[in-house]
Amino acid sequence: MAEPRSAGPRIPFVLLFFAILIAAVVGGVVARMLPVGADQSAEPRVLAGPADDSLAPLVRKTSPAVVNIATLLPSPAEQNPLLQDPFFRRYFGVPDAALQPAMAAGSGVIVDGERGLIITNFHVVRNAEAVQVTLKDGRKFAADPVGLDPNLDLAVLRIGAKNLPTLPLGDSSKLQVGDYVVAIGNPFGLGQTVTSGIISATDRPLGQGDPRRFIQTDAPINPGNSGGALINLRGELVGINSALFSPTQSESSAGNVGIGFAIPSKVVKQVVAEAERAKLPQ
Repeated sequence: MAEPRSAGPRIPFVLLFFAILIAAVVGGVVARMLPVGADQSAEPRVLAGPADDSLAPLVRKTSPAVVNIATLLPSPAEQNPLLQDPFFRRYFGVPDAALQPAMAAGSGVIVDGERGLIITNFHVVRNAEAVQVTLKDGRKFAADPVGLDPNLDLAVLRIGAKNLPTLPLGDSSKLQVGDYVVAIGNPFGLGQTVTSGIISATDRPLGQGDPRRFIQTDAPINPGNSGGALINLRGELVGINSALFSPTQSESSAGNVGIGFAIPSKVVKQVVAEAERAKLPQ
């Protein structure tokens, strides 16, 4: 007579069933917590940028040393004797407003606050009958040229003020393509305006046969920015914004297309030193 089977051997199978069930539940929970197809190498790369989240501290530090420059230019009649004849003006339909002096606007940078020295472009003050400098705090001063270099398109002005904020001159020879820069100036006469970008090229001529070498930047530069500051992230002046490339030939309709040019600070330093030796008391 066969021995009845004991119920004891069934217990391990029950435990195994529950173990498999618990493992399945835990595995499902873990699987839901993990992203499907996660691949760290597929994450988008973040381009390197300025160390700080904002350029505001840099702008607060440097912008007081950038000034607006207004110039009073001779009227077209003074530049063309024919326009001084009323009959000629009526015959050719030239309005009498042509007899009025013209106003133009540009920018400048204080490079010596103790002596009130300001650097700007020569073309900003060329033929000017009077030059007025407006500081960021609203004060206005008449300016006198103490050094002019038409070939380099630089001019050194002096105003009757001392203890002014000064922008230190940096070493433009250390600039590299890709360095971040900030441009501050007075585009279209709007007032002080800040833009930013990178160095696009160094040692670049404006045309074939041009012996000068410029810094090219994509920081937006527009008419009126001429003479303004190009600043590195250390708050140093590395260039004087001087020219822009525009598809249009009309100066009034020219605008930024991402190609601007600045005179390197090493050239600015030479012109300021020459003006100090030639014109200013030691």
